[in-house]
Amino acid sequence: MPFRATFSCLWCGAPHAVRGGGDVEGWAQVCPTCLGRAGDNEFLRFRLRAALEERGRARGAPPARQPAGPAPSDDWYLRRGVHATGAIEDARWAADLDAATLWLDAQALPGVLAEPAAGEGWWSPLLAGKGELWAYDADGAALDRARTRLLAHGLRAHLHERDPWAEPERPVDVLFTAFWLGRLGTADVPDWLALAGRWLRPGGRYVLLELAAGAGPGSQAPTGCDPDELRRLLGDAGFGDVALEGGVPIIRGLARR
Repeated sequence: MPFRATFSCLWCGAPHAVRGGGDVEGWAQVCPTCLGRAGDNEFLRFRLRAALEERGRARGAPPARQPAGPAPSDDWYLRRGVHATGAIEDARWAADLDAATLWLDAQALPGVLAEPAAGEGWWSPLLAGKGELWAYDADGAALDRARTRLLAHGLRAHLHERDPWAEPERPVDVLFTAFWLGRLGTADVPDWLALAGRWLRPGGRYVLLELAAGAGPGSQAPTGCDPDELRRLLGDAGFGDVALEGGVPIIRGLARR
């Protein structure tokens, strides 16, 4: 089926205009709301798969995108070794990391949770205590460490080796990423946020932690995000109720689909 910049949704009939030629909605000719329900509808799943294949052929099947930097490790979180930045900065980081942890712990996140790019599972035990966690990463060795961490806490989760850019297997109630957007190229962030929307059921929430711009303690740190720009990008991707708090060094964010 050819790409169309404007169309009436093949499922609900609503008119829709895409933002750009890369939007999968234009290839599927299905509106974003209906695509978000693809996990529960065979026709919508078929249209999504076909649209992705057609878009890939039109683009010449570009190689899978890779993050610009490595996933944060335990040493990065704990400021050990090459990641140490001095007593004052490390203490500041530890205090804000504690604040971010308390903030996340205070969020009610029931239902099914997805954690793409989970890495070594620094946040996975906290998430697994809130609902049914599905954690993914392309690095199998990192997932093995995440599994050990969960078992040490007496918790269970579904852990699978998987490209974070792969299309969702089904919609979930909560999507969580930590220091992920800062690892992407600037041009890839809108595409990632569109993918994040497809992960979520209507009313689902995207929960994120990111470094603030100018706050990159330790070597190999993700790039910082500007809160105003992040808020704008989330809005452009169709997220509402966007709430960002914190600041330097860690931004805490919630957005509803």
